[in-house]
Amino acid sequence: MNRDLTAGEPRKVLWSFCLPLFGSVLFQQLYNIADSLVAGKFVGENALAAVGNSYEVTLIFIAFAFGCNIGCSVITSRYFGAKDFGRMKTAVTTTLIASCVLCGFLMLCGLAGSGKLLQMIHTPEEILSDSRLYLTIYIWGLPFLFFYNIATGIFSAFGDSKTPFLFLAVSSTANILVDIWFVTMFHMGVAGVAWATFLCQGVSCVLAVAAVLRRLKTMETNKKAALFSWEMLRQIAAIAIPSTLQQSFVSVGNIILQSVINGFGASVIAGYAAGVKLNNMVITSFTTIGNGISNYTSQNIGAGKMERVKQGFGAGIRMIWTLSLPLAVLFFFGGRFLLYLFMEDHAGAAVETGVIYLRILSPFYFVVSAKLIADGILRGAGKMGQFMTSTFTDLVLRVALAFVLSRTALGSVGIWCAWPVGWSVATAISIAFYRVGSRDWGVKQETGTSAESAVSPL
Repeated sequence: MNRDLTAGEPRKVLWSFCLPLFGSVLFQQLYNIADSLVAGKFVGENALAAVGNSYEVTLIFIAFAFGCNIGCSVITSRYFGAKDFGRMKTAVTTTLIASCVLCGFLMLCGLAGSGKLLQMIHTPEEILSDSRLYLTIYIWGLPFLFFYNIATGIFSAFGDSKTPFLFLAVSSTANILVDIWFVTMFHMGVAGVAWATFLCQGVSCVLAVAAVLRRLKTMETNKKAALFSWEMLRQIAAIAIPSTLQQSFVSVGNIILQSVINGFGASVIAGYAAGVKLNNMVITSFTTIGNGISNYTSQNIGAGKMERVKQGFGAGIRMIWTLSLPLAVLFFFGGRFLLYLFMEDHAGAAVETGVIYLRILSPFYFVVSAKLIADGILRGAGKMGQFMTSTFTDLVLRVALAFVLSRTALGSVGIWCAWPVGWSVATAISIAFYRVGSRDWGVKQETGTSAESAVSPL
């Protein structure tokens, strides 16, 4: 059901809205984790390395899907908060049409150039064939990735975080079962885990889009909403393009890091592949909560309730730190046992690589989670320049330090040490941008300046 995020005590509103989002993204990450888990346990270490190696390339496509998601979600939230359902519907249909064109272009580029890209990042010969196979099947499933992400963004804009959770809970569980079925029963290897994801995400996408269209029909307007608007596309693009660029550059940075990691051999690649899946599950969960904060911010801006945005920051920090504590403890002390799920050889170099990686990163979850809350407010308020500045700072520091430290006596451990430095500096920047920007909000509201003109990028 739709929910108004502009009413009620901010702490309770955010917990009720964001917890299902947190659960949803955990299930979403099961798609990627299931692929690596099944590949590592039932096919072998090289298969795990191949899936992990390809995953860094898939993050480029995910970046574009994320941009479409957040662009549509923020603008839809704003019109939903203002109760302008006609323009809200135009925002949704404009996003769907534009995303269809973008997705087709990315599929052509991906199918033509993915093999070259895998060679450019120095993919070892023993995993090159499986990496290319996994990536090709993944690219054919891009329409499902795009439209599912847009659908979940629309639900979030409506204040409904429970419907996407239900879709993901069912489809992710099914994905694990189909992964195992294809690999163990049909002996399909890496292709099996890729096709399982393709099929399960496809079903989830179709159901989610159908549910969104039904929901839109229940919202009455005075006149028929336009199917497509160039002006609306400009508004969406003002949010989507910076978000896509930010995620794309992060993905490119991760690919560069992967090329550094690839120089240490298949065991380190496999250990990183397992560790990064666990780490990304946490970071993506925090990012999704940040997206929820963006929806909360945008709805309240649309309603002109600026003081609630400031209250949401404190409530969001307390909420995300409550979630960070058990995850940091689990990964620091129990990471080894989680890594065992991916690998048959529990005493090999791959496991040790993953353990060191998780122990270096997990204590800093409190730091990066605070950044993502501040980023969520900046993005919801349309402050995309500040948002991108902090993210690029993190990326540049991590890539540069990874290159430098990996060439010292630290070896591959030096790569993992780059993460906390980048996170810490970027967090300080994001919070500083938030604090500087928020000083004017309450003043502008009191003096009668509209919320839209005070913070809107449009």
